[in-house]
Amino acid sequence: MTHRTHSPAVAGSPGPPPPERSCSAPGASLRSGPVQGDTAGISGHRLPGPSDQDGSAGGDIPHVRPPSWPARCAGALLGCATAVLGLLHFLGAGTVLGAFLLWPLTRAGALGVLMAGARRLAALERARRTVFFGDRFPERYEVSDRKILRYLAVRVFAGLVCGVVVALLVFGAVLAGVLLWGVLRGSVRWPDALGQAVLGGALLFLDLQGLHSLGALDARIARACFGPSEQELLRQRVRELAASRAAVVQAVDAERRRIERDLHDGIQQRVVALAMLLGRARRGRGAPERADALVRQAHDEAQDLLAELREVAWRVYPSALDSLGLKEALSGVSERCGIPVVTEFDVGGELPRPVETAAYFVVSEAVTNAAKHSGATAVSVRVALRGGVLALQVQDNGRGGADPSGGGLSGLGGRVAALDGILRVDSPEGGPTTITAELPCA
Repeated sequence: MTHRTHSPAVAGSPGPPPPERSCSAPGASLRSGPVQGDTAGISGHRLPGPSDQDGSAGGDIPHVRPPSWPARCAGALLGCATAVLGLLHFLGAGTVLGAFLLWPLTRAGALGVLMAGARRLAALERARRTVFFGDRFPERYEVSDRKILRYLAVRVFAGLVCGVVVALLVFGAVLAGVLLWGVLRGSVRWPDALGQAVLGGALLFLDLQGLHSLGALDARIARACFGPSEQELLRQRVRELAASRAAVVQAVDAERRRIERDLHDGIQQRVVALAMLLGRARRGRGAPERADALVRQAHDEAQDLLAELREVAWRVYPSALDSLGLKEALSGVSERCGIPVVTEFDVGGELPRPVETAAYFVVSEAVTNAAKHSGATAVSVRVALRGGVLALQVQDNGRGGADPSGGGLSGLGGRVAALDGILRVDSPEGGPTTITAELPCA
């Protein structure tokens, strides 16, 4: 169920906590973006709304159904034809360009001609895998010339072998029809037909197993060519984890320094002032009226000191997350904000504690920035849980121009990245500013 909370501006209400300082079609060129699940270079995602009946988190990448068996069979047969094209290309290029490839002065030009055709064939193979098999490859992944030539060489061999196996399968089907016709006419005796049926069944099993293995080989070499290998993915993951860990360590250190600064420059000075007031009141016992005034002033100072101490404790970790949950904690952010905040909360289940904490600080930081720096007069917050992903969107009607590399927003990026999430900042000059985050809850 969706809950909406409207928090009007409260004059003189304390502002929100300061920013958290923790750590955002196949073509011939064979370049692509992130595969599904990658966190880099994704933009323009929409926040999931109640209309998403499939439970997906929403975004640019649509849900792709597994291809049907007729489509896969058509793709395999087309692969046999493209293998013939690849063989003709290699034979023709080898015949025409062979001497030029051996001569150092003409090798570069001849290799360019060879690779031009090879890249077109590779783009055709990539399109075949995408259309008939539903494969999705990264869009900004650049394939080297050597990798393309190795892929086409294996692809030509596998495609030709697949064509031979298909031809044998068709030939076996014709023989089975002839055998069945002979049995029906009585020209083939049942013992002979039974022996041939057993032999045909064994050959059929070998044919089907061969087609299955060749299909698996085709998919494997396509993934190895058009996408990062397992080693590359592992190295990328290690780099992301190392960067995330460094950002978290830096964020913890920055937060520790901020707390020390708040205690030293704020609370400590108020405690000193309170002690001085109490000392003056004790020394002024001979003047009861002045002593009473000093005591009242000390009492007011103590109240202000308690309020500031609560603010510092809230910025370190909001206790409402433990006692009341994320919804009430976000309501507290809205109530303390100096501009109206409309909150839409649509979370049906229980969230992991790290996700709740990260979501709170993302909303708190975004609302704080909108109130302090954007000149906005209204802020909207949407929180929705769809398909195991908690999606956040904070939008204000301010002047825009927010810098994603700034201390607060980059800190949020590190906090979100530590949970394998995505943070995006869209803030053109003139506004509006939209900050979205996706936090996996699995």
